[in-house]
Amino acid sequence: MSDTIMPITAERKRFIATLMGFSAVLMWALLALFTAASGDVPPFQLSAICFAIGAAIGFVATAGKRGRREKHPPVPWQAYLLGIGGLFGYHFLYFTALRHAPAVEASLICYLWPMLIVTGSALMPGEKLGWHHLVGVACGFAGTALIVTGGEGFSLKAEYAYGYGVAIAAAFTWSAYSLLSRRFASVPTDIVAWYCLATAILSAVAHLALETTVWPQGWTEWLAVAGLGALPVGAAFYVWDHGVKHGDIQVLGASSYAAPLISTVILIAVGMSQATWAIAIACLLITGGAAIAAKDLLFARRKRDAAV
Repeated sequence: MSDTIMPITAERKRFIATLMGFSAVLMWALLALFTAASGDVPPFQLSAICFAIGAAIGFVATAGKRGRREKHPPVPWQAYLLGIGGLFGYHFLYFTALRHAPAVEASLICYLWPMLIVTGSALMPGEKLGWHHLVGVACGFAGTALIVTGGEGFSLKAEYAYGYGVAIAAAFTWSAYSLLSRRFASVPTDIVAWYCLATAILSAVAHLALETTVWPQGWTEWLAVAGLGALPVGAAFYVWDHGVKHGDIQVLGASSYAAPLISTVILIAVGMSQATWAIAIACLLITGGAAIAAKDLLFARRKRDAAV
């Protein structure tokens, strides 16, 4: 009996961890709305404030259970280096890319990271890359390209080569952080609070060196900043950490392309964007691609439910 129950339990945990990781994608879909509502706060200043909020949320959430928490071995310094490098490194490179290249091209290049996660997972122990993963992520990227460009296409220009290069580095940074986090699966997700705190400090340093301070104006902008820090630049990184460590990382990579789609739908719903044919096609591409990429996970649950 135990031989039958254990695989099901492990599979269920993997499924739940994948769902938790995907909740980060849903939260990241709120980035555009909250950022637009936060006013003219410079990127690094906004990052410093939001990551400070995200760190505070983590410390508060774990404070009550410190006395009854299981003993864990010391966190290796490599985990700190990976986490801080991933969070701060990606955002630093992304903002730098936007400074040196048009937003459309830079954003689209940065969105190579889900594809890099899926293809890079083939190098990880215990993971197999199937045709459905590649088809799913290709559909997702095509849909994202339609959303970012509005269906009007884009062209790469030599004078923005530096910005494009930095955007590529950002994509590799986030995909590497997500993939390598799996090597530290035993490190508790609580550690993300320290990643956020370090990222907030480094973002503040970058702000003081590169930007002019502009504070949010009025309670609406402050609420937007608080929303950013609580969800897409806060809780999202905790559930993503758990998802990439214990869930189906290939499904998470492919389904991450849902973030720009959901973000666009939200902007349309609040009147900040308009529905177009490009968005409709992108919807079909991204949702279809995510379903194809998740074929193994979905069919495994169906077989398990049928057996039960």
